[in-house]
Amino acid sequence: MAYERLVKKMTIENLWIYILSSLKIKPRYGYEIGKHIEKNYGFKLGKVTSYVILYRLVKEGLITLKEEKKDGYGPPRKYYAITDKGLKVLRRGEEFLENMLYRIKKTQ
Repeated sequence: MAYERLVKKMTIENLWIYILSSLKIKPRYGYEIGKHIEKNYGFKLGKVTSYVILYRLVKEGLITLKEEKKDGYGPPRKYYAITDKGLKVLRRGEEFLENMLYRIKKTQ
């Protein structure tokens, strides 16, 4: 159970770092973000959960939202892109995780 709690805390409960990491590569729409995370990090996003996180990231200024029509057909797609502020927060998160992993391994 301890391992399962760790996995949940490091994945589902910290989606923001995976979303920002995905958007660091290129702007994406919601479905594409979920597929990228599943392929590269090995877990699925809940649809509602991911959009709640996307909304919060936009509100915090870490990502932007832009609607684009695709070839004039269907409804516009909402593309998300990381901001400079988002890149800084992502770097801080990466540094924190690297530092904690280093400390955990160092004490073994």
